[in-house]
Amino acid sequence: MNNEMVGKQMPLLANGFSTANCRAFFNAKKQLWDQHGYGPWAFLIKDEFAGWGGLQTENGDTDFALALHPRFWDWGRRIFNQIKDQAFNQMQLDSITILLPPSRPNSKAITRFGFIEEGQLTIDDETFVKFRLSKA
Repeated sequence: MNNEMVGKQMPLLANGFSTANCRAFFNAKKQLWDQHGYGPWAFLIKDEFAGWGGLQTENGDTDFALALHPRFWDWGRRIFNQIKDQAFNQMQLDSITILLPPSRPNSKAITRFGFIEEGQLTIDDETFVKFRLSKA
């Protein structure tokens, strides 16, 4: 989370990711699991921590989040495909969302995956563009 390239993609990390931030983050994600029965996972690739992501509740929607170390960015599509399968085939969800900062380069590239832009959302004084993918 403190990798500079990762931080540029995540405006909520503007002030860095301290040990206290890590504890709060972990507790918030654990609470998602406790309340909803699902939440993000840690991803290990070849026995190395690659990042975190998965499905989590966000403003009444099931949202897809993914944060990978740059060495593993080429794994993003494979991870997304597995999580999409979980969302639509295992959990039987009708749709999932993704939130991206407007400043993120190529943020509209996710429309190639079928996501449709729905508008903007503000979280902790940061603006995000909300996209939705509906079950086919």
